[in-house]
Amino acid sequence: MPLTRLDTATRVGDQAFEALQNAITTGEYAAGDRLQIRALADQLGISVMPVREAIKRLEEIGLVETAPYRGAVVKEFTPQELLDIYSVRRLLEPEAARLGAAAATAAVVTDLDELLATMEEALTDGDVLRYLDVDEEILMTLYQAAGNPVLEETIQSLWIRCRHYKILGARKTVLPARGAVPPELVSRQRELVAAARNGDGDAAATVSTASLDEAMERIRTSFSTD
Repeated sequence: MPLTRLDTATRVGDQAFEALQNAITTGEYAAGDRLQIRALADQLGISVMPVREAIKRLEEIGLVETAPYRGAVVKEFTPQELLDIYSVRRLLEPEAARLGAAAATAAVVTDLDELLATMEEALTDGDVLRYLDVDEEILMTLYQAAGNPVLEETIQSLWIRCRHYKILGARKTVLPARGAVPPELVSRQRELVAAARNGDGDAAATVSTASLDEAMERIRTSFSTD
């Protein structure tokens, strides 16, 4: 018996999930904000059921949690939780960088050069979200050269979970420097691109490890001074 033909239109639940995930990862909803299901449904112009489904999925990927007497709220990570995320990134990303740089083609290097120029433009404009987006595009372009989609997906899931922290940290650094390009915000990316150009996987892994170590130190320093 043949299967029933599927409706190819995007499911409302998927659309709700994507809208809420985007609002959280771009900082529109801050850590600790309540997610009131009925209000969200009204804003999105849909029923409450797809919103409930979306919030459940956001809980599963670690962006939302249920708090007593408050319902669903945007998850606020403790310093240790952030360090745990970054420690897993430190296990995975240097290897992804090593494999990607070793396998990078001329076309991949050209893409990386173009992304690096775009990142510098975003910094000059003080565009925090664009800077972070391009930073991730640079890394993922390199990682994709390794040809391991499971590794890519795992790394991306970790990025989503720490996006809030990255936005706050970048805003502190980027916005006061509007009109200039702070060297420390592009130096590691330049080193990664150079490693890919040279096909030097070991150099790329070293850069990746150093970058993540610096990020973990910033987390420790940031939370100790807040």
